[in-house]
Amino acid sequence: MIIETREKADFEKVWQEGMKDWSGKMPERMVNDALEEQFWAQYIQKNAGKETDPYAEGIFQTIKKFIDQTDTVLEIGPGWGNYTFPLANHVEKLTCVDSSASMIDYLQNKCATDNYNNISFIHEKWEDYKRAEQYDIVLGMNCFYRIYEIKRALQQIHNSAKKLAIIGVTFAPMRPHYIDLQNNFGYLLKYPRRDYIDLMNILYELDIHANCQIVDLEKTYTYDSYDEMIDANSVKLLTPNVEQSRVEEAVQKYVEYKEGKYIYKHQFKAALLYWSPSQ
Repeated sequence: MIIETREKADFEKVWQEGMKDWSGKMPERMVNDALEEQFWAQYIQKNAGKETDPYAEGIFQTIKKFIDQTDTVLEIGPGWGNYTFPLANHVEKLTCVDSSASMIDYLQNKCATDNYNNISFIHEKWEDYKRAEQYDIVLGMNCFYRIYEIKRALQQIHNSAKKLAIIGVTFAPMRPHYIDLQNNFGYLLKYPRRDYIDLMNILYELDIHANCQIVDLEKTYTYDSYDEMIDANSVKLLTPNVEQSRVEEAVQKYVEYKEGKYIYKHQFKAALLYWSPSQ
């Protein structure tokens, strides 16, 4: 009798391979901290004064159900505050850990301007975080893209949470015009190389059995010019030398021209993984 055995996958290696670009190389932003800091400094300069991303409200309303007003919360990678300020309005004490000095400066200035006095900040990469202090809730949304040693990072989240750990990522199916191009012309597409299921698998390797909740979302992309709209909606094409006329025809089926802007609405999702470290 032949007994088949299945080789156990190393999901952290799968994650690490997924960090590479489509030529098999690690993008410089993934390994160069100075370049990453420069990116976020430029991002803040470009977007300062804008509201936080509208889609984040739907995610926060789901997250909020897990958090009591008396909870202490640690937020990993707050970015420019999509969840930071709603959290600060909901709980008594919030601590944020971020690797970007530019982001922390931006958030601190906003705290001063808007009179938030219950938020503290730690300037540190989560990969280097080794503090023993625990919080009722540890939250991380879309903050894992540069973390190479993801297993250790997730274990640290587990160790830092007393009541509940919540991590999440947004993900989306390919925009429909890409699928049309693939089906009609056989074009190859740059599908996402990492997804929430990779985090779920790594948690499983750590003997952490997380729950998963999917949140349906919609995002509106707005473009000032026709060329900008076409360029932005060609970046997921892996096939070289694609005929632009085919891209234009495919995109126009899903774009609305309104008040001098090109508008493309796209449905996507967020996956929230959550677990109680005490169980």
